[in-house]
Amino acid sequence: MLGRSRQTIYKVYIFLKKGSSASDYYQKYKENKTYCGRRPIILSTDQQTYVQKMTAKGWTPDVIIGRAEIPISCSVRTLYRLFKANYFDITKLPMKGKRKPNGHNERRGRQAFKRNISERLTDYTQFNQEFEHLEGDTIVGVHHKSAVITLIERLSKVIITLKPEGRKATDIEKATTAWLQSIPKNMFKSLTFDCGKEFSNWKETSNANDISIYFADPGTPSQRRLNKNSNGILCRNGLPKKMDFNQVD
Repeated sequence: MLGRSRQTIYKVYIFLKKGSSASDYYQKYKENKTYCGRRPIILSTDQQTYVQKMTAKGWTPDVIIGRAEIPISCSVRTLYRLFKANYFDITKLPMKGKRKPNGHNERRGRQAFKRNISERLTDYTQFNQEFEHLEGDTIVGVHHKSAVITLIERLSKVIITLKPEGRKATDIEKATTAWLQSIPKNMFKSLTFDCGKEFSNWKETSNANDISIYFADPGTPSQRRLNKNSNGILCRNGLPKKMDFNQVD
């Protein structure tokens, strides 16, 4: 009839039986209500200083929380939210990616016929110790209208950037072939790309330049982490994705 549980009614009854008034109960109710709900996340001065210091060194929130050198009173996701809310300077983060939901299966731009990265170590048993092996990718410019090809030699860490005429597979093929033919023949033995459709003319590039081309597994940037890290460096230092690369000489 009252729309309240028996326990609630009994608590009110006991409260009033002790000599308190209904007004006293209401004031007590309002006071208790202030303790309900989520508390705002407030980091101490030491924690704020530590986060700013580690971010300046190139650490991400995942690393800051994961290393746990000092306790941070929030989760990784909350720390990212604090950056997004300008609690910290978001431009200081090393790089920013897109979170994919659990179970997400990327289907865009896959190639059905290619040489898998698993064959690379079989073909080149000294792969991890010898010069002459490249990793490659593209950085796409503003409005997806332009691109830059990025290559990095795994042992020396030398970064090479090439400017294709466009983003199509034929453009990537022409620019890559032109560069490979401008250097001594067989200077490089292998080249590893991701599964982007811009590299679908890989057979033509491989045959014309006598170079083995492999492809990493879909959704595994860790197989080409050196190239991904170098792309991040380039994006932060002169080749941001908001740039129109067609205007770059």
